[in-house]
Amino acid sequence: MPDVNGSLSVSSPVRGTALSLETVPDPVFSQGMVGPGVAVHPEPGQEGGQEGTQEAVAPIDGTLAKLHPHAFVVMAHDRRRGVLVHLGIDTVKLKGEGFLLLAEEGAEVSAGTPIVRWSPGSVAARGLPTVVPVVALDAAPGALHSFTDGHVASGGPLFTWE
Repeated sequence: MPDVNGSLSVSSPVRGTALSLETVPDPVFSQGMVGPGVAVHPEPGQEGGQEGTQEAVAPIDGTLAKLHPHAFVVMAHDRRRGVLVHLGIDTVKLKGEGFLLLAEEGAEVSAGTPIVRWSPGSVAARGLPTVVPVVALDAAPGALHSFTDGHVASGGPLFTWE
């Protein structure tokens, strides 16, 4: 949500461990090709085990501009800033299997609104990384600050975008 000086607080879409985007095993994310951000390594799902599920939530208030089973983009109300959430790496290969859409593209959402239910354990069982890149699309170098490092709750602060 933008504050009075125009900065945008971005929250974590999942609970887990926040680490540098450089830890993501995909150069598109690790080298910041689509923008800077943070990687969240998710914790096991609420029900535990390989099939435990969790909900990925909107990281900011705005419009759900793009929605795929494995990824979504929320555009801020200022229409200048978009945040990409990518659930796992190479998960497009799953063709939606193991992901349940909880919202519709074009919907107005608030930070914390459930967008997709998924199972990180199920993704891992298929041999795919479960890391969740949270990217400030096309942000200028140095535009992000106040990064969270370590444990982060779903909906907890992740970084600030100036």
